[in-house]
Amino acid sequence: MELINSLNYQKIFKYLVLAVVGSIILTISAKIKIPFYPVPMTMQTFVVLLLGITLGPILGSFSVVLYLIQGVYGLPVFSNSPEKGIGIAYFVGPTMGYLIGFVFASYVSGIFKYNNNYIVTFIKLILSVSIIYILGLLWLGNLIGWEKPIFSLGAKPFLLAEFSKIMLLTLLIKYALKFRKFISGIF
Repeated sequence: MELINSLNYQKIFKYLVLAVVGSIILTISAKIKIPFYPVPMTMQTFVVLLLGITLGPILGSFSVVLYLIQGVYGLPVFSNSPEKGIGIAYFVGPTMGYLIGFVFASYVSGIFKYNNNYIVTFIKLILSVSIIYILGLLWLGNLIGWEKPIFSLGAKPFLLAEFSKIMLLTLLIKYALKFRKFISGIF
């Protein structure tokens, strides 16, 4: 019985390590700004979907939740922190819906089954990232008012960048799936 408990603790520890590493990668992706038109691009949404694909829906989402908890507690993990604030004040700002959408998008990207059909993979990834924008726009509309051009402010400037990231992830999907298989073999 002691051996079983020891194995369970080891497995939990390995999952926690993966989740922490995932949250660190997500933090790094938030801090690197790539010059892009019409706004600079981070790789956050790419990493959010990648976490779901490589770690699976539960562990991928948990990595994102861990990232959000770190940000709420004041660690400068978010894209524009500490420049535009930290902690709960930043979290409940205009980007909260998008940040919460990260959790659901990671989960959805993790539950999809992928194969060698790039068109189907691309559509699944578009559906996954759309969750981020739907929740983000709903929160933004409630925060600043629905009479404002919500789509033009909260989605339109990012569509070309999202398209590029989804194309890249579509092309890299087989490597992400190999990594997921590798991780599954370890655990």
